[in-house]
This record gives sequence, C-alpha cells and structure tokens, in this order.
Amino acid sequence: MSPSTETPRGTPLTVLAVDDERPALDELAYLLGRNDHIGHVHTAQDATTALRLLRAHTIEAVFLDINMPGLDGLELAGVLSEFAQRPAIVFVTAHDDRAVAAFDLGAVDYLLKPIREERLAESVRRVVEARATVPTPAAAQSPEQDEVIPVDLGGVTTMVARSSIGWVEAEGDYARLHTSGGAHLVRIPLSTLAERWSDAGFLRVHRSYLVAMGLVTGIRSVGSGVAVSLRANGESPAVELPVSRRHTRDLKDRLVRAPRQRGTP
Repeated sequence: MSPSTETPRGTPLTVLAVDDERPALDELAYLLGRNDHIGHVHTAQDATTALRLLRAHTIEAVFLDINMPGLDGLELAGVLSEFAQRPAIVFVTAHDDRAVAAFDLGAVDYLLKPIREERLAESVRRVVEARATVPTPAAAQSPEQDEVIPVDLGGVTTMVARSSIGWVEAEGDYARLHTSGGAHLVRIPLSTLAERWSDAGFLRVHRSYLVAMGLVTGIRSVGSGVAVSLRANGESPAVELPVSRRHTRDLKDRLVRAPRQRGTP
C-alpha cells in the first residue's frame, strides 16, 4: 500500500469506480486499491450497474467518469444527490470544460485524465475530510453554506472558497476571482456570479466588478464618478474600484440597510 496522505486514517472507505472504458476503469480501480484509506473498490461500466451496486452496498465515495453512453456522469450525480445517504463524488474525466457543472452538483474534486497517483491521493484525502464533516440535511440546504469554485492551477483543478473572494473582475466571458491567496481566472461570466451570489453578500457595482460587501469600507467621489473602497482581504491589498452611475444607488442603499459584515457564502 502506498502512503497516500497525511490525513489520519480512520475506517477504510468502500468506494465505487465508474467508467465505460475498461482499461481506464481497471487503472482507476488499481490506483484506488493502492491507497491506504481505501478498503474495497467496486467497479461499474455504466450507470445502471453503478446504481445497482449503490443500492446493494454502503459506498462512501464514487469516482465517476463524465462522458458515458446512456446516463452520463453528471446525470448520475444528479440521481445520487437524491439519496438519503449521499456518497462523496469525485469526477474523473479527460475534459476540463465540465468542472463548473460538476462542482454545482457538489463534487468533492475533479480529476483530469491521465490520472496521477499523487493527485488521486489528494482526492481521497478530500473525500476522507468531507466524510468526517458531513453536514446535517438542514445544514446541507442552508444558503449560507460556503460555495467552492473550481480553478485551474498549473494543469491541476483545485477549489477556491467563495468566502476567500474579495472582488471579481470581468474579462469577457471569463471572470477573475481576487482572493486572499491571489487571482484566478475562471470560465464563468460575471453576470452569472452576480446573480448566483446576490444573497451571499456580493453586489455588482460596475459592468466589470462584483464586490464582497463585507469588505466595503466606504465610497467617495472621484472626478465626476464614484469609487468604492475595499479593505485588505487576508494577503490581498486594499483596493478601490469604480462604481457605475446605474449601480451607485444600489450600493448606497446596501451600505445603509445592511449590517457591515462579510456575506457568508
């Protein structure tokens, strides 16, 4: 067995690997079987077999290919979201353009093929940690639950917590997330994030900017316009951003009405 992570070992996990291509499935099952945190690996080449195994066994995590005939991986994950005891889901795919949809379904991780054993070990570590902190059904439905955004860092897809984001900048059909640890470009339009995060303490102040209201320290006149000031968010420097005329009243109203606290995602 390979030493996989520094996460303390608990009860070995029973997992399910799903891939319609037999060589890929065999490799995934082999690598999972080498991990110290994995006790048993079930395998399936289609969604029907996967669902049968999930109903017959207690399975803590599913390592799931996305592009499969019939019910694909995203659709199968949607079915699993209705389970009373939902297994953790890790998507394993050769395509990097489905990450947003995958994390919208609550995936713990998103692995790109070809699979590297050390990267798979990181996914297993995340599964172990997720299983140790499974929320109650009420908490799982809470709008205050922190959302995570998949970002690509050097070819590795990782997750950025919304609570770490101070402001977002539009770049065409992309958005740049400015966080306590740096900036990350994601393939999500700013308009989508503005709508999705409107109840989580974020406000669009300009066609190019979305800000976390909890970091706003004030607004001031700049020439014929207005600018909003944000305090430093962790390692990120304080920043001043322009406010468009059409968003100025919304910003002022929010500053007056809302308690000045960070919107917890």
